Amino acid sequence: MPQGTNRYKIAKSFGSASTSYDVSARLQRYCGKHLMPWLPNRNDLTVLDLGSGTGFFTDLLAARYQQVIGLDISKDMLNFAQQSRQSNIAWLAGDAYKVPLQSRTVDFVYSNLMIQWCEPLEPVLNELMRVLKPGGLFIFSTLVDGTLFELKSAWAQVDDDQHVIDFKPEQEITALLDATDRKLLNVKQQDIVLEYENVLHLAHELKGLGANHVPKKQAKGLAGKDKWQKMTQSYQDFIDPGGIYPATYKVLSGLVVKLAS
Repeated sequence: MPQGTNRYKIAKSFGSASTSYDVSARLQRYCGKHLMPWLPNRNDLTVLDLGSGTGFFTDLLAARYQQVIGLDISKDMLNFAQQSRQSNIAWLAGDAYKVPLQSRTVDFVYSNLMIQWCEPLEPVLNELMRVLKPGGLFIFSTLVDGTLFELKSAWAQVDDDQHVIDFKPEQEITALLDATDRKLLNVKQQDIVLEYENVLHLAHELKGLGANHVPKKQAKGLAGKDKWQKMTQSYQDFIDPGGIYPATYKVLSGLVVKLAS
């Protein structure tokens, strides 16, 4: 499936940047820390970090909970995490569409900025409900429509090709989170504006996020020099008085409970 192919391309991009990823992962750190108030207070729990990446937050979870599992599709990320994090964490290579765990074995799933790469999303949510115990929680953050509107606007002045990835509307995601086996208990959407020195700085960070992979892009490869210069010129409409380039990320965070069957 094309969607699956793109997911593996993103994983490869993450893996190749594993050693430098934590340095440029400002957005992940910010969003992950904002999920912390929703974490359960009990420590005798089994936790799955879905899309664990370099294991930064997996490590924090392992300091609080009895059994923590870090699952990622990128083996390079897993290798980096295994060498860099606590030894009591169980690392698993796997896909969110087929989590290699038995049913009803996890107390809560933590997922920070990962499910936006899952298309379609509903089968992933169903799979998480499978591994969760009744009453178990799914705590997540994800990017939604409106993210990087400055970059989209700048490219729209250049051509009709798609240069920026589309994310799902908030309403589409929240609709999937209320079903017969699950209920959305809490949700919040916030705009996070990060500052960049220039457009090249932004492009570098987007590559680290995996957001440079655009499935519907017509012209493959990098844009030509002329197009890049035109886009950069258009982006200057958004520059603040201090010469800083802003980029807006629309982040949806939520808390979902698995209902007893």
